[in-house]
Amino acid sequence: MTILKSSLTSIPTCYATVSIGTPTTPLDQKLAAIASAGFQGIELGFPDLLSYASQTYNKDVDAQDFDTLCEAGRNVCTMCQEAGLKIVMLQPFSNFEGWPEGSEGREDAFRRAKGWIQIMQAVGTNMLQVGSTDSPHALSSTSHLASDLRQLCDLLSPHNFRLAYENWCWATHAPNWADVWSIVQQVDRPNIGLCLDTFQTGGGEWADPTTSSGLIELPGPNPRQTLKERFRASLKELGKTIPAEKIYILQISDAYKPREPLDAEVDEQGLRPRGRWSSCLRPVPFDGGYLPVVDVAKAVLETGFRGWFSMEVFDGGPEGKDQEWKDMGAYAKKAMKAHGRLLEEVADA
Repeated sequence: MTILKSSLTSIPTCYATVSIGTPTTPLDQKLAAIASAGFQGIELGFPDLLSYASQTYNKDVDAQDFDTLCEAGRNVCTMCQEAGLKIVMLQPFSNFEGWPEGSEGREDAFRRAKGWIQIMQAVGTNMLQVGSTDSPHALSSTSHLASDLRQLCDLLSPHNFRLAYENWCWATHAPNWADVWSIVQQVDRPNIGLCLDTFQTGGGEWADPTTSSGLIELPGPNPRQTLKERFRASLKELGKTIPAEKIYILQISDAYKPREPLDAEVDEQGLRPRGRWSSCLRPVPFDGGYLPVVDVAKAVLETGFRGWFSMEVFDGGPEGKDQEWKDMGAYAKKAMKAHGRLLEEVADA
């Protein structure tokens, strides 16, 4: 499919609130920076809602104090309306699917789901992002994973809410786009689709933060060419397989190549190396990263998708250290400039 530049002009722009400032940065300042750069919407990060509620009510609000979070959420809805920003999605809902029947984890997952649906009503969004579980306790049966997500879809459906399922490249059982797409098909509900991500696809199928090259090391006489061909084939399959209407949002970020290869073992918090890489080494495109962001975005657009492009970055610089965030507005404008360049580079004509 030829990607005409004229077809990209209507793509709406979004920015994740967790991708600017720190967890304690006042939310109104984050929203002002995002709006000033020209973004049309936000992904509302649950950590930001929790921080806002704690600051507003001058107490440590519990993550399952849904009454207080909904009250805070109604305020956030008003703030976004005043800033001219649409709340596109609430994120990240994690470790939901795959818990054994009767387990405390499963009970907690569904309790959280019902509470987050209340929050969605309060803030005025109709989409919930669910990341593919990285819990070591998750059952591997895709039919079990699909069954859980089907039940979540049925909880969302009476409110006309949608579920955007994202492959996290460090996930236990569904790290790649093809994995989550297969599960979405098994769920077989009209209100589930995909949250695709340039980092999750490029970082999972092309790059590897545990190798000295920063790339997946394959056996054989010509591993680089093999990797290139394998990745190209995956993107081609994505572009011709997924219906455009089943892609709900595309998240955009790049990745720095780690200065030193990351330890391949799970860390003390239980996080796999790609998860650690994701948390602090994800800049905007064209700003020092090395992932094939343009190729991934191009494959997604070849499905016919022209929906939300959302910047979701975690930029600790090449060293992966916390930023001081002296000028959030300038950073948001840099992100918008990267968005514009990305659209230029994916266009065929």
